Amino acid sequence: MSQFVSLNQQVSIAEDAYLPAISSAMFYGRGIFTTVAIYNSEPFQWKKHWTRLIENSKKIKLDLCEYDADNVKQNLAQVIEQNKLISARARLTFFDESPNKLWQPALKRTTSLLIITRKSLSVLTSLNLTISDFRINSTSPLTGVKSCNYLENILSFENAKDKGFDEAIRLNESGEIVSASMANVFWIKNKEILTPSLETGCLKGTTRSFVMENFTVKEKKASIDELINADEIFLTSAGIGIAKVKEFNKKTFNSKTIEKIQAEFFRRTLLKL
Repeated sequence: MSQFVSLNQQVSIAEDAYLPAISSAMFYGRGIFTTVAIYNSEPFQWKKHWTRLIENSKKIKLDLCEYDADNVKQNLAQVIEQNKLISARARLTFFDESPNKLWQPALKRTTSLLIITRKSLSVLTSLNLTISDFRINSTSPLTGVKSCNYLENILSFENAKDKGFDEAIRLNESGEIVSASMANVFWIKNKEILTPSLETGCLKGTTRSFVMENFTVKEKKASIDELINADEIFLTSAGIGIAKVKEFNKKTFNSKTIEKIQAEFFRRTLLKL
């Protein structure tokens, strides 16, 4: 993590930033976050990130009335400048700092914003995937919400790492492909680009949206067999960009179409779109 962070729109040294222990955020994980890619010292796809934050806040009844897209972006720019970042990642987290009404119902709900950053890490040029044991409940009220209840994603990711893989594909209760532990998933069959529909429980990722806006993509509900029999597979997220999958289920995949998608993504990052 970089030296400087921002808490409630005030830049400070990371070690000096504290959140209250008695709060809905700490007790129950009531909060939302997004990870923003920073290219050439500018946040990439900022409007998409902000739109999703607003949508997610409504689903978990988190009050963001004290914040708007412009002042939060300006605050993010201050952190980027203070840390002298060019290529980086920023995490913006909104926390519900009020105690739950079960403990102190008289206190007014307040929402805090923490912005942290770090320089971009080197991303593997090709990934080796397995299938996760952690199923996604597509009927959950938190489906599609990037909330602070992220432990299942972390455990799924760590479990894949412990087994010697880079990532893992997660299925829902019906056995349908949803996503990877920390990223969206796409596959290509006979030159057609496919990805799980939102109804499966997958997150509406900003890099996922980039691919769908710039290429013809079919959303669908599919079993794991479609992924195994695909010609190409790739993952997307703000953290990894567009990463091709080299191996899954002991099968090696090519990346001819993926390389074209990666090239277009790289071109757009240079334009800071």
